[in-house]
Amino acid sequence: MVNIYEEVEALIQYALRHRLIEKEDVIYTRNRILALLKLDEWKQVDVIPSSDRPLVSILQRIIQWAEEHGRFVGKTVTDRDLFDTEIMNCFVARPSTIIQTFYEKYKSNKQEATTWFYELSQASNYIRVDRVRKNRRWKARTKYGDMDITINLSKPEKDPRDIARMKETKEQHYPTCLLCIENEGYAGTIRHPARANHRIIPVELCGERWFFQYSPYVYYNEHCIVLRDKHVPMKMERRTFERLLDFVDQFPHYFIGSNADLPIVGGSILSHDHFQGGQYTFAIEKASADFTFTLQAYPNVQMSIIRWPMSVIRVRGAKQHVLQVSDLIYKEWQTYSDPQVDIYAQTNGVPHNTVTPIARRREELYEMDIVLRNNRTSAQHPYGIFHPHEELHHIKKENIGLIEVMGLAVLPSRLADELESVALYMTNKTPKEQWEPALLKHWEWVQDMMERNPVIDDVHELLKEEVGKRFEQVLEHAGVFKRTEEGKEAFHRFIRHIQERNN
Repeated sequence: MVNIYEEVEALIQYALRHRLIEKEDVIYTRNRILALLKLDEWKQVDVIPSSDRPLVSILQRIIQWAEEHGRFVGKTVTDRDLFDTEIMNCFVARPSTIIQTFYEKYKSNKQEATTWFYELSQASNYIRVDRVRKNRRWKARTKYGDMDITINLSKPEKDPRDIARMKETKEQHYPTCLLCIENEGYAGTIRHPARANHRIIPVELCGERWFFQYSPYVYYNEHCIVLRDKHVPMKMERRTFERLLDFVDQFPHYFIGSNADLPIVGGSILSHDHFQGGQYTFAIEKASADFTFTLQAYPNVQMSIIRWPMSVIRVRGAKQHVLQVSDLIYKEWQTYSDPQVDIYAQTNGVPHNTVTPIARRREELYEMDIVLRNNRTSAQHPYGIFHPHEELHHIKKENIGLIEVMGLAVLPSRLADELESVALYMTNKTPKEQWEPALLKHWEWVQDMMERNPVIDDVHELLKEEVGKRFEQVLEHAGVFKRTEEGKEAFHRFIRHIQERNN
């Protein structure tokens, strides 16, 4: 039997501990929650303030009571998300207060400001920490350093009942997309996630109005999104590099990067201009130089091809010089073709070359990694010539976006169960005819693995290691200049092309 007054009091004590509210807010906030629960009285209860029960446990019991007493109708995860988000919104200050507090902290310590906002986003359950923890994560040793592997289990699957209900409801056009500023405070529907407890911080980039928020499903520490105030498509241009450098000026403890702006090589949302950043060191940042070079016009700018599975030019120097050189490389790449390695800038007027840029600060210097991308397809590779080829689709078929480019694999949730089954098959040496048909896509990979490892001490650790090697191959496939002698020579041809045209 749930004592609703104990649960509400536990929730209030949680909010006090996490500084969502102050003691002066208790009565007001309690009354807001009672109104949501359609309770018109309060019974004082004793809850030990130091008993820090997990937020998810408190909310689950409140929802259980609401269901049992007819205050809440709905049986799906989506229904519960809509309801508990509205409850948590009772504890989140209005946007103006959040913005004022953020910038008061920013004036004295920039990192303190982002830490406070990140902790607020978690404490308010906008970032559902309990779900993020479900993701499977490990480090995989590769030729290019230790890469991060994640199997994404944080996003709940759509309930068939929700899918059926969606067929009966009209399409919605507000907010236009998941990144629009109109998501702030939006109650949500079965088609659009609840964002009542969501807050965003305005930032100015190059005189333009942008906003700063955290991803609700963080893949790394302080995984933030910087989004345009208007719903306009992503576009790679000089202004893009300028905005990235302006951001790391304002938040020097963060990196920031942009997905490419073309299909296949772009991210999942190309319809709304945005960047991703955070306080995390990816494997790409640690990559050493394979080859260094300079341009006569910019003798103080350090330039290098880095040792990475994809094709990356690193530019380091003064801010304005990094901007100019980054834009120069991008413009040269836009129109560059090299038929010897299947690179064509355009076909029938359709552009194929673009970049994925990543900016960071190195004390007084600025650094830009420019990852060369090409989205051409062919009859042999309909998903993309510079994309994971079909033999790797059993592990990764989706676009290689900014996060993967930097060395963090975001792998589909199906792999969690599939790898468990594969481990069992390997342990029992299950013959092919007894495999589930849906898992046969892993068969050749497993046979190769077992041939190379006739004695397996720990099959689960081996699978983690081999998934890492597969991800390494995924990134190599996405590289426009391959890690072969022919590919290296082709990359050097492009560098000479830049030097000849700009020296």
